[in-house]
Amino acid sequence: MAKTESTALTQTNKNTQAAEIIESVQPDIKNLIYVVRNQQVMIDSDLALLYQVETGNLNKAMKRNQKRFPEDFCFQLTKQEYENLKFQSGSSSLNGNGYGGRRYMPYVYTEQGISMLASVLRSEIAIDASIRIMRTFVEMRRFIANNALLFERISNVELKQLEYQKQTDEKLDQIFEYISEHEESSQKIFFDGQIYDAFGLLVSLIQKAEKNITLIDGYVDVDTLNLLCKKNDKVSVTIYTHEKTKLSGADVNKFNAQYPVLVVKYTKVFHDRFLILDDKIAYHIGASLKDAGKKCFGINLIQDEGIVQDILQRLELETEE
Repeated sequence: MAKTESTALTQTNKNTQAAEIIESVQPDIKNLIYVVRNQQVMIDSDLALLYQVETGNLNKAMKRNQKRFPEDFCFQLTKQEYENLKFQSGSSSLNGNGYGGRRYMPYVYTEQGISMLASVLRSEIAIDASIRIMRTFVEMRRFIANNALLFERISNVELKQLEYQKQTDEKLDQIFEYISEHEESSQKIFFDGQIYDAFGLLVSLIQKAEKNITLIDGYVDVDTLNLLCKKNDKVSVTIYTHEKTKLSGADVNKFNAQYPVLVVKYTKVFHDRFLILDDKIAYHIGASLKDAGKKCFGINLIQDEGIVQDILQRLELETEE
């Protein structure tokens, strides 16, 4: 009789100790529940720790009773799911715990699978642990249900924020694009030998024109036309130059055959060179376009629109027929 009482007392002590162990990890059960394939699950190694068994033995018990564990009760993680879960959780249990190293992709158990495990393992510890786990699942479901409206509102707010952010990003992109296209230094200087740099800048200026280009340059030749041919289609060009220009009528005709329309007019009243785009944007250029990069020269953006109109008006008055 004494022996029976002693055995019963020993078993009671073991159950008490197990309950204390489980009680000590109880607050962490919520942190051991993950979402995989839109289901709340627990990892085999975490369950093994709670049930006080080896991970391998836990899964063997599942496999011996395979019919009791359909895929919505238990399934094995893919390699990608395993890596994602390790990254998200940072849990050491995903790499194996004190009950054995990880030599295969872990199995995960849903709430129903965890309940089934208790009946398969048939131990007081497993039953007690399962009860506590079930209560945690119920508590989490109740929390979600009670706060469903709040979550919905948060989701709606997040969606509105995302949409607002998208619209803001689009507006900022438009602003930056506009700045990129319109912002430029009002002054630029080129030194001798910077032929490519000078050529590139002049081409970029010429390509800004949408309707017409007016060039005032006393010394033009075919090199000048090589720059002007970079203009946009349907942009007309008028050159005001000296009557003794090196540009021949044949050169003009060849240009118009490919890049219409070019008109050459003559004037002596301008010493400096000007490039005017669409009758409103003007640049003062220190050297003839044909000499771009051959000598030191500067390019200045004329800030005063009134000066641009004065130049155009003077052209109308002084141009030689």
